[in-house]
Amino acid sequence: MDAGQIDQVRRFNRTVTERMGVLHDRYLGGERPVGEARLLWEIGVREAGERETGERGAGERETGEQGRDVRRLRERLGLDSGYVSRLLRALESDGLVTVAPLPEDRRVRTVRLTEAGRAERALLDDRSDALASSLLRPLDTAQRARLVAAMAEVDRLLTAAMVTFDAVDPDHPDALHCLRSYFTELQGAFDTGFDPARSLLPDAGGLRPPHGLFLVARAHGEPVGCAGLKLPTDTPAEIKRMWVAPEARGLGLGRRFLAELEARALEHGRDALRLDTNKALSAALGLYRSFGFQEVPAFNDEPYAHYWFEKRLTAKPPA
Repeated sequence: MDAGQIDQVRRFNRTVTERMGVLHDRYLGGERPVGEARLLWEIGVREAGERETGERGAGERETGEQGRDVRRLRERLGLDSGYVSRLLRALESDGLVTVAPLPEDRRVRTVRLTEAGRAERALLDDRSDALASSLLRPLDTAQRARLVAAMAEVDRLLTAAMVTFDAVDPDHPDALHCLRSYFTELQGAFDTGFDPARSLLPDAGGLRPPHGLFLVARAHGEPVGCAGLKLPTDTPAEIKRMWVAPEARGLGLGRRFLAELEARALEHGRDALRLDTNKALSAALGLYRSFGFQEVPAFNDEPYAHYWFEKRLTAKPPA
């Protein structure tokens, strides 16, 4: 890692923490530290009808009028359970939230804002707007545009850096969410529509070990992509069901999926990686070619495929 880059990141972090007021024990002049304020704001996102890009997929798997799932909040903010519990106890003791089990599944804890909590969140919003304005006010019009554009780029790059990849069972709820979203998108993209039952992999259960594996990408704890790897004993490894959610595209997740699947194939002793794809998926075609895949004759009779690709694999020396 470049030492100069690390120094610049640390300098940026110091500037941001100082300018945004997070060094103070009372955030934005309020009554509570930044951790409590941030959690209070996040609890109210659903009630206020707000939604941050990439926060949830099409499943919208929150608990609606019954409150926000505490586990999902914890994943969203990347905080450990003990710290979140302490924050919630502080907010609850101040009368700002109520915490209760979900009636249909008492293992799931949910949290909602009280009237006092909604009032304090509204005040937090007003003060946050004022802080944002104070950042922009000293700059001229061109500088404001540059700063806002730079912040948007930093936001996307930091989001990309925080995306995690995990191997899960194909029947995991996050895997099923991704597959349903993927199939729905293909249904609209293909001239013939898409019926997974007609495909050569009608059941993603064929991607379970030892026959394969299934990866799910998560941003802020929510699924934003998936990819499977078939590991047949007598043919090269094969990529199946690779998809990235529309709101997460442009973060480089497609290339990260390919790199991860290539590494997993090498770990399993494979020296080649295959895939097939449809002519309608032009972005995917460009991605595969740029990643070193070469077009080859058809190696299966997948009814939805127009192109077949293969890449020879060689182990990379340790960094």
